Amino acid sequence: QVQFVESGGGLVQPGGSLRLSCAASGGLFRVYTMGWYRQAPGKQRELVAGITSGSSTNYADSVKGRFTISRDNAKNTVYLQMNSLKPEDTAVYYCNADFGGRSIGWGQGTQVTVSS
Repeated sequence: QVQFVESGGGLVQPGGSLRLSCAASGGLFRVYTMGWYRQAPGKQRELVAGITSGSSTNYADSVKGRFTISRDNAKNTVYLQMNSLKPEDTAVYYCNADFGGRSIGWGQGTQVTVSS
């Protein structure tokens, strides 16, 4: 069974930065498409950024130019660098692994709060 552990969330002022990490244990991390999702209170979970096994990336329009997703297959870890944070980025952030269109698993989530 593959497990994912997110870290790096916290409280940050508007305009600040955070880097989230998601470490995987078990499975074949290098073949997974990895994604970062977020869910704000009262809203549906949404895809923020994704990265394929070949390191192609995609982003939600709301974060383009501010967030960067990357992966280190040697460390079985995917990252989300978040810059120029806004209050509307406040949410619980989750990582997800997908293989062949099937979800492999989710992390437990890490809270990001952007507030002055």
